[in-house]
This record gives sequence, C-alpha cells and structure tokens, in this order.
Amino acid sequence: MVAREGGTDRLWAVAEAYEPYVGRWSRRVAAVFLDQLGVAPGARWVDVGCGTGALTGAILGRCDPLSVVGIDRSEAFLAYARHRLPDPRLTFRQGDAQALPVPDAGCDAVVSGLALNFVPDQPRAVAEMRRVLPPGGRGAAYVWDYAEGMQMMRRFWDAAAALDPAGASERDEALRFALCRPEPLRTLFEGGGFHGVSVAAIEVPTVFRDFEDYWTPFLGGGAPAPAYCLSLGEGRRAALRERLRASLPVAPDGSIRLSARAWMVRGTA
Repeated sequence: MVAREGGTDRLWAVAEAYEPYVGRWSRRVAAVFLDQLGVAPGARWVDVGCGTGALTGAILGRCDPLSVVGIDRSEAFLAYARHRLPDPRLTFRQGDAQALPVPDAGCDAVVSGLALNFVPDQPRAVAEMRRVLPPGGRGAAYVWDYAEGMQMMRRFWDAAAALDPAGASERDEALRFALCRPEPLRTLFEGGGFHGVSVAAIEVPTVFRDFEDYWTPFLGGGAPAPAYCLSLGEGRRAALRERLRASLPVAPDGSIRLSARAWMVRGTA
C-alpha cells in the first residue's frame, strides 16, 4: 500500500494490524477484480502499492503470470509480503507510485489495489501506470467506496460522527478522498492517457464472527479509522464501542453480516 499520513508512512508501518482490518476483505475483492480484468496467461504484471500482497497473491493464484513486480513505499509491508508469498515469479521493490522503478513498456498489465487514494499526486501515478505499458496493455485499479459501500468503515464513522462531529470528520475517508466515486476515477484514467475506460462496482460479503471480530481491528492503529480510535481517551473509546455495538445488525448466532463495495476502473494503453 502506497500510503502517507502527515508526510510520513508511519501509520501504515505495521502489516500485522492491516491484515485483519482490511487485508482479508481486499483479497476477496482482488479475485473478482482480476476475473473481470481478463488478462491472458503468461503476462508480465506490476502491482502498484502492493502492501501486504493481497492483490499480488491473487495474481499468482488466478492469472498464471510470467512475472509479477510488487512495488510499495513501506519496507515493513514488503517484508511481510515476501514472507507470505515465496514464489520465484515474484519480485518486490521499494518504490514510489509517482516514479515507478519499471522501464517504459516494461509490463503487460499494471494494477493497483486500494492505493491510489493515498498517493499525493494521483494524475502523475496514473501517468506512470500508462508509461510502463506497451500499446494495448491493460491498466486497472480499485478503491473502496468509502462514501456508502464499505459498510464496516461507514458504520464506524457514522457512530464516531454522532459522538465527535468535528474530530471524526477530519479523518473520515468519505470526506477526504474524492476518488472513491465512479466519475473521478474515470476522469483520472482518461486524463492519464488510457482508452476505453470503464468503471464498475465490486461487492463482496464481510461476515464477522461476532462483535469482537469487528471491533478488535480498530484497535490496531495504522489506517485512518483505527488511528482515530486509538487517539481517543478510554472513556470516549468505550462510548464509541457501545454505540457501534448497538447499531450493528447482529444475527442470532452473534455474527455480523455486512458488505464491502469497491469501484474498479480499467483502461487500455
């Protein structure tokens, strides 16, 4: 994940906290994303903002690639991904989405999962994705629908805003990231030189065993919602916890069934 908060990537340094928070759901979206992208076997892939390797691993498992290069700013995430994905077709490189360490036309498919929101210069990043493709190559990305469809986060921020309107609004991804909607994504890729750009929704179930399975990842720090949660005093955090507990749909077996929607954008070089 290419991600920066306050000029550093400090908040995204702990891969172990990211996995139970978003990584497990990102892998489900990645499978649908790749099936819809339809790149032929034997392709050379680049995964921009690969993070802990959710999308990278899905490429290896579903697409029969010739090679995959995973690129991320965070060495902690790269180390986690290297450990989890020991495959000779795979190379991880520390690098910036705004200046990819890949030669011109150096791959057949370039993708990015849940990373573009966190890149300071998004047009430059998409132009880089276009640069590393030959004519006819495929470029694509997906981002969470923070505004409505990523329900685990939306429920959290709605509860937080009811208790702390000013503080929560400063962190809420739906208010911070305009890219989490179809038209800005389409405009970004068309402006980056891609042709035949299309945007589609990907929705996957997110089923939590119980309330603790839902709540505990918010105590791990790192991403905006967990970081906000940890910034609260004990009393305010307890109040948020109980407001969330009362608002979530709990099944008779204690499970909580929500869904996660991402927007997928794709185009041809």
